[in-house]
Amino acid sequence: MNEEILAVVEASAPRRWMGVGMLAAMSLMSFYVALLGGPDLLWQAFLIVVGGAAMWLALKMWRATTAQVELTETELRSTDGQLIARVEDIENMDRGVFAFKPSNGFLLRTSQPASRVWQPGLWWRMGRRVGIGGVTPGSQSKFMAEMISAMIAQRD
Repeated sequence: MNEEILAVVEASAPRRWMGVGMLAAMSLMSFYVALLGGPDLLWQAFLIVVGGAAMWLALKMWRATTAQVELTETELRSTDGQLIARVEDIENMDRGVFAFKPSNGFLLRTSQPASRVWQPGLWWRMGRRVGIGGVTPGSQSKFMAEMISAMIAQRD
């Protein structure tokens, strides 16, 4: 597979640290408040679950943002080996203000549904929708979106 990479989207270091740091801080605060005690044992259990979930999410984001999203002439893929979408399957793209898309990113709609995958801070896929962005620089996402728009226009 010696295809030329047309565009790359990767997590910027300051945004990555900020996102993971916020989740870790929320986790630690939840644990702290749970350990201080509360009005009810059920409330403490809830706070421990929330703290554990936030810590799990921080670790998942840390691992996910080490990868990059690459666009070639035939596919959109992650450097960790996952195929995100084939260019031929992309029907349209939405970058609008009111689109349900990641921060600094864009939303793709494909013709073929695929499995659900979530790489927090980088990309997600639910059925026929794919979101690219998160803790990524807007300039990289915008360039990739423009490339995909041009490829769709050329194809159609």
